[in-house]
Amino acid sequence: MSRLISSESSGSFTATNKNHSLFKKYISSSLSYFILIGTFLLLLGATSLFYFLQPYFEEIYLERMGTVSGISLMIVGTLLLVFKVSFLIYLLFLYLRYKPIKSLLSNEQLPLCTVIVPAYNEGELVYKTLMSLAKSDYPPEKLQIISIDDGSKDNTWEFMKKAKSILGNRVSIYQQPKNMGKRHALYRAFKLAMGDVFVTVDSDSIVKEDTLRNMVSPFMVDDTCGAVAGNVRVLNRKKAFIPRMLHVNFAFSFEFIRSAQSALGSVLCTPGALSAYRREAVFNCLEDWIHQTFMGQVSKIGEDRAMTNMILKQGYKVLFQRNAYVYTNIPEQYKNLSKMFIRWERSNVRENIAMSKFAFKNFRKENKVGARILLLNQWLKLVMAYPAIVLMLFFIFTYPVLFFSSTLVGILIFSSLHAIFYAKKHNVSEAFWAYPYSVFYAFTLFWITPYAIITAGRSGWLTRDLPMKETKKQQQVIAVST
Repeated sequence: MSRLISSESSGSFTATNKNHSLFKKYISSSLSYFILIGTFLLLLGATSLFYFLQPYFEEIYLERMGTVSGISLMIVGTLLLVFKVSFLIYLLFLYLRYKPIKSLLSNEQLPLCTVIVPAYNEGELVYKTLMSLAKSDYPPEKLQIISIDDGSKDNTWEFMKKAKSILGNRVSIYQQPKNMGKRHALYRAFKLAMGDVFVTVDSDSIVKEDTLRNMVSPFMVDDTCGAVAGNVRVLNRKKAFIPRMLHVNFAFSFEFIRSAQSALGSVLCTPGALSAYRREAVFNCLEDWIHQTFMGQVSKIGEDRAMTNMILKQGYKVLFQRNAYVYTNIPEQYKNLSKMFIRWERSNVRENIAMSKFAFKNFRKENKVGARILLLNQWLKLVMAYPAIVLMLFFIFTYPVLFFSSTLVGILIFSSLHAIFYAKKHNVSEAFWAYPYSVFYAFTLFWITPYAIITAGRSGWLTRDLPMKETKKQQQVIAVST
């Protein structure tokens, strides 16, 4: 009888969980349709408003063109638009030239590879990451896996030991005496590494079976290759709206932007989620990298962009492998997303300054013009950050209808480029999330770059202390997704 009751209770509990899961899925699906429909109604409404109020806008235009400030603004605006459109066409030309380097099929051709996984307060996520790496189709005798626990305060170390108990000598695990930051964890692993190629993977990421093989192949066919950036996709994209929107943006950022940069041999940033480095290139700059300072303080952020810069400075190419996939978690809450973007933008400010010190010199024998154009585009974004904020506030208070309608029309046009690209390369239905993301960014994240510029000297990681609730949620996402 007790077994029967227990069985019935268990069945009831399972059914309740299933119904709850289906209910949540229904709510999420309904909200998705609501957001997408609402976004298109907003954009189409703004387009209609812009069209019907054209005589009013022309009157404003003629009024402003009668002043020196109005003429100056029109000239600067036209020049910026011409530059941006020309730059986009230039990237398209480079993108069409890009081809990923084919994977080496012969195990004999593959180099000794060291995979490094730094971890801090990741819990079960690091276990999932290590197990996915062990499942790679890379020959085990040529693969060294090192994971460093950077003084975690949760059960990260226990899950690293669990992976060690299963994988044995295939993985080596170490603990930092205290939390010293990701850069120091990587530094220790670089010193321990025996590989000819180092691959770094974030501890909340999952790689495909052929990822490692695809990542190391460029080094074996091109002696001038010093680093390789992997193709980052969003793992938790089906669990929240922010990851769902960013997934489309990531595809454009990596598969279009980095493909174009790779055609120049000048990818500006090898992402922390998945990157590979030539051993010699790393050790040529390792001490400068670990002791890097900004405004008199030791740098604790932007270790990936800094390493990329220092390898470019040596004259090496930095390439992108579109066929090397990694699936990583990103923040699901606005607060944590904004902190991540602030950290990235602060790193951009610092490393643009660092790159400017060598990019206009004879830093390598091959084409240097492309790298300089990419850098100038980076600087344009930073230089225009404050004027753009001032103009935005001016138009909001003086011509609000003109500002909001023209901004939304612009979003409709440029988001369509992202959406068309994603639809052609991946999935049509998901491509529509390019539009909500652009609206979301334009009206809630526009302040990130100006704020990052004035706080560039700060070195806090910001997202390291995620609320425990979100950390547990991300662990559940990994468990479900894998």
